[in-house]
Amino acid sequence: MESFWILGAGHFGSLAAKRILQQKKGCKVLVVDYRDDALAHLRDEPMKPLKQDAVDFLLSQDGKGDEWIIPAIPEHVAFLYLCQQLAKEGTVIPLVVPTVLDQEIPNPTRGKGGVLYGSFASFLCPDDCQEPKEMCSVTRKPREANLYDLIQQIEVPGYQTLVVRSRQLAPGVGGYKLSTLWLLLEAVRCSEKSILVATACRCHGVINALRFKRQAQSA
Repeated sequence: MESFWILGAGHFGSLAAKRILQQKKGCKVLVVDYRDDALAHLRDEPMKPLKQDAVDFLLSQDGKGDEWIIPAIPEHVAFLYLCQQLAKEGTVIPLVVPTVLDQEIPNPTRGKGGVLYGSFASFLCPDDCQEPKEMCSVTRKPREANLYDLIQQIEVPGYQTLVVRSRQLAPGVGGYKLSTLWLLLEAVRCSEKSILVATACRCHGVINALRFKRQAQSA
């Protein structure tokens, strides 16, 4: 039986929960949010509400499961998970994403702290887009590339690029498995470079950057 952890019980989280339940018969759905009012309207639905901060919830898991994570909060969940996990083992320094990426990413937009957003769409996409492989569902033009591939292929001196692919789980609903975050964490632990951390589907993506310094072992 598939399990889905939806992080955030706002408009998009509630929509994701309902569409997953329609698409995946017999699945388990857990919706995590720290706000009572956001969870209140879900209590009569066939899903389990949990009052807790979404990232704190992820940090409390062992990290190696097959549960699907559906981020529905206005944060880069994979990046926050990395930063908080790595902070237990050393020093994490968030970095501004190098400006060279603004020339490589379609329709780049900067956010707080130097985060970089990119999208093949210069318009507001329908919230039930099924992310067709061959073409854009709005323009009907052929898809020239997948954004997760494009980001992975970008080379920046001194950086290692790690991309979490968001997979289509229901119309307009994307996510990745919990075990993906564990593999991401292991990759950063093994790297000697600064890290570009991206989460992307075929069309949209977000990129953050960090440097990790492992705590020196005592003699």
